Amino acid sequence: MAAALLSLLILVPPIGLLAALAFLARPRAARIPLKGRHVLITGGSSGIGLAMATAAAREGARVSILARNAARLEEARGAIRAATGRDVGVHAADVRDADAVARALAEAGPVDVLVCNHGVFVPQELEKQEMEEVKWMVDINLMGTFHLVKAALPAMKERTKETRLPASIAIMSSQAGQVGVYGYTAYSASKFALRGLGEALQHEVIADNIHVSLIFPPDTETPGFAEENKRRPELTNIIAGSSGGMKADDVARKALDGIKSGKFIVPCNFEGAMLAVATAGLSPQSSPLTAFLEIIGAGVMRFAAICFQFNWFMTIENWYAKNKKHA
Repeated sequence: MAAALLSLLILVPPIGLLAALAFLARPRAARIPLKGRHVLITGGSSGIGLAMATAAAREGARVSILARNAARLEEARGAIRAATGRDVGVHAADVRDADAVARALAEAGPVDVLVCNHGVFVPQELEKQEMEEVKWMVDINLMGTFHLVKAALPAMKERTKETRLPASIAIMSSQAGQVGVYGYTAYSASKFALRGLGEALQHEVIADNIHVSLIFPPDTETPGFAEENKRRPELTNIIAGSSGGMKADDVARKALDGIKSGKFIVPCNFEGAMLAVATAGLSPQSSPLTAFLEIIGAGVMRFAAICFQFNWFMTIENWYAKNKKHA
């Protein structure tokens, strides 16, 4: 009897919290089907975008891909056709050009799932980085996303009215959009901004049955990352190098699973899941269970974050001390 009462005392608070969260969690959970629906993916000619386009085509989606280079788009189309037996639409446009993006979206037709996967990454200390390079990253990573969402929304809203099916706007951020890292000042700023965009946008479009997903992959093995990584400062390699990378196909699978589940925050690995708890803040949350884990894990994750920050600052301090000796 005593054991039963003790069990009841332990279980009731979590059960009560879960019951409250089942009522409070918003937006309501939704399943977003891909089969037979129009999925448009930017940055679709290589890396994560190409992997997502291939996976979506395998699921029976009508896929369109958008990127700057027409020749690489045609190569990607051939690769997707060879892998899936399905053709895809290709649209060449620079996401920095709002008019070009609007023309491409009009040509592609109404979209059910918009994946803003484009992005560029050039690591460098801000003091050493040219402002033109900073602006280039912000224009592509942030403003390019604004251009795409702005162009897609009117037809997307009409589409959800006609089909009565939920739609999705997915935005590819980065774990550097959850935590700042030495050498990522400009890149992190462009990726952190996407979170504010996504949180406010979700409020604006939920009445139209459109769900926003923010995807936070770690370093991913792509041609672009391999090239850009050559410029990473030594300290950045020391700090960020301890974090494991992922293959593009694995990120694509995690991203599509998150989109189909209507998740707002989509982590891609265990570290990403921990970062999602640590940075949950005022983000929308449709899963009562995930909300429960965020609540009970918040204190522990804050302590872990302090430990990580201690380690990073000590690394920076030791590196500069060592290099001053050799100067």
